Amino acid sequence: MATNLAIDDELLVDAVEIGGLSTKRETVNLALREFVDRRKRRIAIESFGQIDFDESYDYKKARQKP
Repeated sequence: MATNLAIDDELLVDAVEIGGLSTKRETVNLALREFVDRRKRRIAIESFGQIDFDESYDYKKARQKP
């Protein structure tokens, strides 16, 4: 998907240098991947303590073959 974006040139140059990548495209894609991964981790962390577990569940019994 072709997209035209107005990106801060100085910020992009810094990101390319820090990231050690050879192209702006690689840098932007990596930045987007890291952004998405960070947000997914935040969502997972926020769910801690929100799930009710069945105290009677026996994981060892579930591993046994019938």
